[in-house]
Amino acid sequence: MRAETLLATVPEAAQAAAADVRAEADPDAVLVVLDDDPTGTQSVAGLPVLTAWEAADLDWALATGAPAVYVLTNTRSLAPAEAAQRNREVVAVALAAAGRAGKRLTFVSRSDSTLRGHFPLETDVLTEAITAHGGAAPAFTLLVPAFPDAGRITVDGVHYWVVDGEATPVGETPFAQDATFGFRSSDLREWVEEKTSGRISKADVAVLAIGTIRRGPDAVAAFLRGLKAETVVAVDVVDETDMRVVAIALHRLEREGLAALLRVGPPYVRAHIGQDIAEPVTRAQLDLADDRGGLVVVGSHVPLTTAQLDRLREDRPGTATIELDVRSLIDDRREAHLAERAEATAAALAHGTVVVHTTRELVTGRDGEESLDIARKVSSGVVDLVARVLALAPPRFVVAKGGITSSDTATEGLGIRRATVVGPMLPGIVSLWRPEAGPAVGIPYIVFAGNVGEADSLAQVVGTLAPLASQP
Repeated sequence: MRAETLLATVPEAAQAAAADVRAEADPDAVLVVLDDDPTGTQSVAGLPVLTAWEAADLDWALATGAPAVYVLTNTRSLAPAEAAQRNREVVAVALAAAGRAGKRLTFVSRSDSTLRGHFPLETDVLTEAITAHGGAAPAFTLLVPAFPDAGRITVDGVHYWVVDGEATPVGETPFAQDATFGFRSSDLREWVEEKTSGRISKADVAVLAIGTIRRGPDAVAAFLRGLKAETVVAVDVVDETDMRVVAIALHRLEREGLAALLRVGPPYVRAHIGQDIAEPVTRAQLDLADDRGGLVVVGSHVPLTTAQLDRLREDRPGTATIELDVRSLIDDRREAHLAERAEATAAALAHGTVVVHTTRELVTGRDGEESLDIARKVSSGVVDLVARVLALAPPRFVVAKGGITSSDTATEGLGIRRATVVGPMLPGIVSLWRPEAGPAVGIPYIVFAGNVGEADSLAQVVGTLAPLASQP
C-alpha cells in the first residue's frame, strides 16, 4: 500500500513541542532504559550509557543529572533465562542507586522497531521486579515500536515498514523471518496474542488510535484512565509529535499515580524526556587523528546491511576489505583464522580505513536457540578480532554494523563500560558514542543498527568520518 493512501484519512497532528514535554516532566524523574542492544541510543544525544550495572556505574550515570540513562543489557543476544536475570539485576541496582540519589525511576524496555526481541518476557520480568522491590505494578504497558525516522509507523494498531513511499506490514518483511524472534502478525493486537501464546487475547489489547492522539494530551489521558488495570496498549505513531502528545499525557497521569511500563522503539525515549531532535554530528565536532585509518565492522546479515556494504565498496573501491569466514569462526579453525585476519587488519590500517565483515552466508541451527548460539559465536569472533586490532594498531574510529555486533564490540572488543551518547550520525539514526573510560578513550564509536538507513547510509557515515582525501 502506498503510504499516502494509508495516511489519507489521518487527522492533522496536534501541537506539541519538545519544550511542552519538558514543562510537564518531573525534574526528579529519570528514565532507566534497559536497551536490548546498543542501537537504541541512535535517536538521542547527550545521555549517559552503561554497558555494566554495578552500583558505581549507576551512581555515575545518575550523578550526570541526565533525564534518561541507557543500560545496555544486550538481552536480544541471550537465551530467555539469562535475559530475565539481567533485567532483574538492573532493576535492583538502579532502584538502590535512585534511593541514594533521591531520584524517581521509570523503567523502559527498549527493543526493536521491527518487533524482534524477548516479549512478553522482559515486560513481565520488569513488572515482577518492580513490585518485588516495593513498587506499584504499572497501570498499563504501552507498546510503542514506531520509528518514523527509519520508516516504521503504526496506524490503526498495524505496524508498517515504509520504504520509498510503500508501506508494508512488518509481518511481511524479512525481519519477521528472524530465526530466533520471528513472527507472523503485523496487527499489534494479534502480535501480542501470538507472542503470549494466547495468554493475552487480541480482544484484550487496547489501541491508542492516531485519531485520539491527534486530539491532544487530554484525549490520550482520558482514554488511558478508562482502561482496566495492567492493560497492554498498542500505540499508533506517525511522527514525532504523536509521541510527544503521548508523553505529555503520561507525565500528567504519573502525577495521578498511574504509571506506565514502556516497551518502545528507539525514538520514544527522546520524545518522553522532551529532547529536541539532534542535528547529525559533523566531522568538525570530533577530535580525529589523521595518522591511521578507521575500522568498519559489519556483522548484521539482514538484506539492508548487505546492500549498504555493497554500496560502501562501490563508493570506496580502494578501501581494504578483510573477510571473516563464518564457518571458520564456529569450528576448530577459529584461532588460526582470527590471528591471521587481525594481523592483516592491523597492517591495512596504516594505509587507510578498513572494512571487516563476515561472509554474507547466513548459517542457522536446527531451532531458534541453536541459531542464537551460532550468532553469538560469530559475534564473539568479530569481537575477538576487534580486541586484537585495538592492541596491535588502535584505529582512528570504529563503526559497528548490527545489533549484537555493536554491543559485543563495545563491551568486549573495545572495553567500553561508560560512555556518553554524542548524537546521531544521520538524522535520527546511527549513534556516536564518546567512551569515558578504558582502552577506547579517544576513539569515537559509531553504533549502526542492521535494519536502518538507505543503501548509501553506511557510505555516508564512513565518508563523514574519513573523507577519501584525508586517508593516511
